[in-house]
Amino acid sequence: MASAWLLPEHIADVLPSQARRIEELRRELLDMARTYGCELVMPPMLEHLDSLLSGTGQALDLKTFKLVDQLSGRSLGLRADTTPQVARIDAHLLNRAGVTRLCYCGPVLHTRAEGLTATREPLQFGVEIYGHAGLEADLEAQELAIDAMQRAGLTRLVLDLGDARLVRGVLGDHALSEDRLSALVAAMAAKDAAGVAAFARELPAEVVASLQVLLKLYGGVEVLDDARRALPANPLVGAALNDLEWLIHHLTAAYPDVRIGVDLADLPGFGYYSGARFALYAEGCSDAVVRGGRYDEVGAVFGRRRPAVGFSLDLKTLVGLIPSTSLRAAVRAPWGEDPDLRAAVRRLREQGETVVCVLPGHEQENDEFECDRELVQSGGQWVLRSL
Repeated sequence: MASAWLLPEHIADVLPSQARRIEELRRELLDMARTYGCELVMPPMLEHLDSLLSGTGQALDLKTFKLVDQLSGRSLGLRADTTPQVARIDAHLLNRAGVTRLCYCGPVLHTRAEGLTATREPLQFGVEIYGHAGLEADLEAQELAIDAMQRAGLTRLVLDLGDARLVRGVLGDHALSEDRLSALVAAMAAKDAAGVAAFARELPAEVVASLQVLLKLYGGVEVLDDARRALPANPLVGAALNDLEWLIHHLTAAYPDVRIGVDLADLPGFGYYSGARFALYAEGCSDAVVRGGRYDEVGAVFGRRRPAVGFSLDLKTLVGLIPSTSLRAAVRAPWGEDPDLRAAVRRLREQGETVVCVLPGHEQENDEFECDRELVQSGGQWVLRSL
């Protein structure tokens, strides 16, 4: 019989030092998002299942914990992603006509971990921009994501760009079943030429050839020139390449230290994204720290097809990539009933100082804080002294 205190696999407590770092970063990123004009929303953890999995949310079905509401008898879900909920808020609760910038930060739950060391309870921070179809919104989302990584202290960032319209432009009017299209996209992401040929065997030879070319279109920004020469010259392909070129021009000017790569066959969330998509990588992490892009269909199921672009990240993963910080500076104070001592402690706390009162018998304990000063009595007054 398992011990009662053991937690489920890929679920863990967050202990004081890491919890402090996560909370400080959460506040930092939310404050930074506010400087961009983002408003904070807090969707519920629990929602009707048909709302959570509507439209683009259907891809989350296997990730979502499900239960039955004892009040209504309806099926409920614990959110596996916050984006569909924010789309619902934009569509039905805010119902604004113009641009709306929303941000959020809260836990999501996954039925399965996405890696051997991944948690099933990420702390998801994200930003969504609704109401503007132009590239200005795409650029703003990407700049905010880069700023968030730099604010967190990450360096040597790599921004990877692609566009969901390229595969659709290559396929043209040649439809594939949903299952076959998903398998084809997965084979392209894996750079599996044989798999692409197998899943595209129903298509004309020229389409299969273009898909095979797409597999090789990854690397630096020069890939865009190669794509113009090799891919079909149709409006969808042209628009995607033009948009990527515009974004790269502005990002390179604003962030010369960020390396920009292009992978035109890597299409995570192909059924979800409707335009340019991006991923941010940092040194020491093999998977993307941030993923985002344009997803104009996200609100359609809620009755409002609004232009939408955004990104999300897991704060727990992000904190794990940041070098450990020193313990927080604090003041050590003796415990006592002296009214002047108690008043001095209150004043310091009102000024924002951390004051750790040493309880009787625990004079040597000091785990979470670095006490660099102490409160001592001198000349009848309680004063601070450096340690």
